[in-house]
Amino acid sequence: MPRLPLPDPPLSDGEVWLRPWSTSDAPAVTAACQDPEIPRWTVVPQPYEEHHARDFIAGCAVNRETGRELSLAIVDRDDRLLGAIGLAHLHWNDRKGEIGYWIAREARGRSVAARATRLLSGWAITALGLERLELLASPENESSQRVAAKAGYTREGLMRRYRRRRGSREDLVMFSLLAEDLR
Repeated sequence: MPRLPLPDPPLSDGEVWLRPWSTSDAPAVTAACQDPEIPRWTVVPQPYEEHHARDFIAGCAVNRETGRELSLAIVDRDDRLLGAIGLAHLHWNDRKGEIGYWIAREARGRSVAARATRLLSGWAITALGLERLELLASPENESSQRVAAKAGYTREGLMRRYRRRRGSREDLVMFSLLAEDLR
């Protein structure tokens, strides 16, 4: 599928909004990614500098244009950055993809990740026609596993040495949301 559409209208539940990234977000992304918890569980580089944020934001536009990935900023009603969420690893023939996210330290504990995950997941299934969404979490990342459950995902099991990250293979817990789960 070439060029992924943006959600129109933008996705919101009145508490969180998902919107495209802007080059003006680079300083806020850089500040958020200073928190060691973000690179601990993701592929975000450490140390994180503003050029990483600029490259990330530019890459988001390219990935959307090529149909590879849709990355969105999670913001509050005042457009303050709360985190990032994306739909990636898209397999159009199988009608499946993967949801990933990170949340800024000051936004944690307010169900921001679960709310954003529900919004993007519902849109991906209804607007894009995906039939299966996956969410992967480290077995040690209990917070992310709670997010998956709150967002309506079902725990499927431990995927042994599922993916390489930072030079070694890691175990990941697989969660899924099926189109029929929304009914």
